[in-house]
Amino acid sequence: MFQAPHGNQQTLLPPVREPETTKSTPGRAADRPGRDPFFDNAKYLAIVLVAMAHAWEPVMEGSRATRALYMFVYTFHMPAFIIVSGYFSRSFTGRPDQLKRLVSGIVVPYLVFEVAYSLYRRWAGGTPDQAISLTDPIYLTWFLIALFTWRLSTPLWQTLRHPLPIALGLAALASLTPGIGQDLDLQRIFQFLPFFVLGLLLKPEHFDLVRRRAVRIAAVPVALGALAFTYWIAPDIRMSWFYRSTSAEELDAPWWAGPVMTFALFGCALVLTAAFLAWVPRRRTWFTALGAGTICGYLLHGFLVKAMEYWPLVPAYRLDTPLGRVAVTAVAAAAVTAMCTPPVRRALRCVTEPRMAWAFRKDPRDTAGLSR
Repeated sequence: MFQAPHGNQQTLLPPVREPETTKSTPGRAADRPGRDPFFDNAKYLAIVLVAMAHAWEPVMEGSRATRALYMFVYTFHMPAFIIVSGYFSRSFTGRPDQLKRLVSGIVVPYLVFEVAYSLYRRWAGGTPDQAISLTDPIYLTWFLIALFTWRLSTPLWQTLRHPLPIALGLAALASLTPGIGQDLDLQRIFQFLPFFVLGLLLKPEHFDLVRRRAVRIAAVPVALGALAFTYWIAPDIRMSWFYRSTSAEELDAPWWAGPVMTFALFGCALVLTAAFLAWVPRRRTWFTALGAGTICGYLLHGFLVKAMEYWPLVPAYRLDTPLGRVAVTAVAAAAVTAMCTPPVRRALRCVTEPRMAWAFRKDPRDTAGLSR
């Protein structure tokens, strides 16, 4: 769904350089010479999985295999994004330049697309009286507001001795607390928080570990085993557990199921994220440059997916058949790829990475530096 943590790196998963905003500007930072292609490759492949999984949702009814694939991808695709975002947020200290990029790279896109998706729902979804609320994220915009919140809290997590256990404890407590899911999607913010905190704790050598040949080989049986397991349990597991947007009580589950699922899904997500990253190419490929545009692919592909919900495209074109599901998968992958290309990034730059010099005061330190 997102990018680099501190600077101008408009990608849901950002570069390993100085300040960028985990969700910020795709173009410029992405083209830097010293940039590690591994992370851009990971971002692109992850956004393709995100788009395909979203596209499966309207057509998976009646298909156990599609439901299992959906569960499999949902187990790790957002955790992978969030872990990398946390990793690139390690140098965030709240400096004025970092806060400016936080506003231009996360807050502005959130406001623009929150309104855009709300208007789209009112026009295409047949709900003309639907109110527009900036505190109730619609569809995939939740990730932006979550990223903003996590990024701001970075200095706090870096001062704690045991940040990950605390983050997991908060996630478990959130799963026991009904009624906090609507405002700013706080339920998701808390339940996905451990992945961001884990990213803050990672170092380059940790990513080197998953790129070893032995790990790549082990990733194959792990992924196949996970697929087989999800196929087995697919009919019996509620998908809401994977969305992390509701409490155990709201899912009519016993209270203890919330913490149990929190820890179980965290463990499963880590294993599958490691397996995914193990197979991400380390060299430059034809899609490496597209990793810098994942913010655009993330924010735009939802309009296509929602079209299947707002208009009767599924029954009209028989998209809920085996052949239809293959077509939907291919179209989703191709569409999100096109949305990550440089022309689209340039066209959306005014809302995904606006300059906004007019909105901020000049830093006195910068002025002093120029006068020397």
